Amino acid sequence: MEFAELILTPKLDGVLLYDQLSDRPIDGTLCITGHHLILSTRKEGAQELWLLHQNIDLVERKPNIVNNILEGGTIILKCKDLRIIALKIASPQEYFNISNSIEQLSNLEETRMLYPFFYIPMYNILEDGYSLYRPEQEFSKLLANGDEWRLTMVNSSYQVCPTYGAKLVVARTITDEQIIQSAAFRDGGRFPVLSYRHANGAAMLRSAQPLAAPGVTKRCRADEAILNAVLGRSKKGFIFDTWAKGKSSTTETDQHYSQWKKVTRPIGQFSSVSALLDSFIKLMEACNDVQCSTDKWLSRLEMSGWLGFVLNALNAACVVAQCLDQEGSPVLVHGGKGLDTTLVVTSLVQIILNPDSRTIRGLQALIDREWLQGGYPFSTRHKHSCYTPTNQRRKSSSATFLLFLDCVYQLYAQFPCSFEYDHRLLVTMFEHSYFSQYGTFLGDCERDRVQLKVTTRTTSLWSHLNRPEVVKSLLNPLYEPNPAVIWPSVAPISIVLWSELYTRWSIDQSQLKINFGHIQALVSREKDLRSRVVKLRRQLAELQREYQIVRSEKNGNNSDELHRHAVMDDPGDDGDEESVSSDALGSSK
Repeated sequence: MEFAELILTPKLDGVLLYDQLSDRPIDGTLCITGHHLILSTRKEGAQELWLLHQNIDLVERKPNIVNNILEGGTIILKCKDLRIIALKIASPQEYFNISNSIEQLSNLEETRMLYPFFYIPMYNILEDGYSLYRPEQEFSKLLANGDEWRLTMVNSSYQVCPTYGAKLVVARTITDEQIIQSAAFRDGGRFPVLSYRHANGAAMLRSAQPLAAPGVTKRCRADEAILNAVLGRSKKGFIFDTWAKGKSSTTETDQHYSQWKKVTRPIGQFSSVSALLDSFIKLMEACNDVQCSTDKWLSRLEMSGWLGFVLNALNAACVVAQCLDQEGSPVLVHGGKGLDTTLVVTSLVQIILNPDSRTIRGLQALIDREWLQGGYPFSTRHKHSCYTPTNQRRKSSSATFLLFLDCVYQLYAQFPCSFEYDHRLLVTMFEHSYFSQYGTFLGDCERDRVQLKVTTRTTSLWSHLNRPEVVKSLLNPLYEPNPAVIWPSVAPISIVLWSELYTRWSIDQSQLKINFGHIQALVSREKDLRSRVVKLRRQLAELQREYQIVRSEKNGNNSDELHRHAVMDDPGDDGDEESVSSDALGSSK
């Protein structure tokens, strides 16, 4: 298939562009390419539209019929970055041509036809983002020790577990044969693997739940051995179920996992991951309705249930973090297939406990390790977003990764000085996970990306984000490195709406940008003053040293002068003594 076959009208003048925040439309020329929708007024300083087709979630048509005659119409584009754009076209034929082209180009099924395979960066690649966060590098300190953990290649051909990476970290005492047996016992072959090892030695594992099907044994000695191998000196461990309640038939039995306590902390009472997307849809319906009253808006926000999912996810992560940090006990986190709520919790635990995860590179490493290498199906989950009607989207679509980012935003909002990055990096991650010129989030797992040759045919998002000029634009001006654990409040009143994302296209954010600019200016001023203070203190110290030298020299000169006077005065004293003696002798005579 060639793109030219799908583009019936490559260029059209006189197109009106409407957006949610502008009162006046923009009149310009619309151009359609294989990957972009471009609208330009060709006027200096005027707004232009560059929209990736992959960003478009839904195309709605509103024909303009006058006296039963079609006179063009309006094409409404609802995008995955949450904005809504309208294009008004006067010509009936061009109206149909352009709407059909956009609809087809925004729903390409062939991954190799997407923009990352055609994008050529116009800058030098300073480092290859695809090789930055490999397991052997991320767990190098643990593997160097060699006593507890090892790197296994049992899944090198992706046959043991299709969604795991080729290299995995497991307990050293566990054999590859035991891993294969455990994989057969767990849903999707997702056997327990190391997710994070805390500073006190406590390990956090993640997996899928045990299979629950006729003919499947409810016991696996190899699986029990994998868990018991990480107990170490701890006499007990915890198994956290992050899925819905009432699934006791698909969890580990107390009889065979006697040293492991079962804890249920469901993020939501749902039977499908698409329930998260349903909640997100309701959230955006409320956020886009700027005309309703405050009371009604708050009611709709609560009825969406989204902030409840955020609260539950943070609560579950805090409980897991407490087991690791305060009790020093190992934890296995699972839920359903281990692809969604499991990854949310294990990722949040690391941000709470590990200060490295609160840096720009640390967040990249976390997402690469837990989500990309962990097998989160980005292409499947993010095929559709909140604007696609339920009857037109797949049931496998979800907003799990967005839930994770929202939870990170809550942590940032409560600890604004403990994060090297701010909401801008989180928004960037959200956008690129849905549509991007980079290949980082392509495919559903590592196996898919290997088959697509993503590492050699596309550019990594990490390569872009780690460029010095880009890093500078993402830095949190309030950041002060904090090595301590951060314990967030999980009271409902502490959970806030992420307005920088959800309402950025419906409510004017200019005042927020102005305030942020003031903060940056104040922080910059403070840094300048601190630098000046340091400089003045150095000058003062130098002056004090010079003063001491001069004073020492002056004291030395005074001592020499006194000594000379003392020497000069000594002979006179002796003569006086002689005269006295002579007088005395004369008297005696």
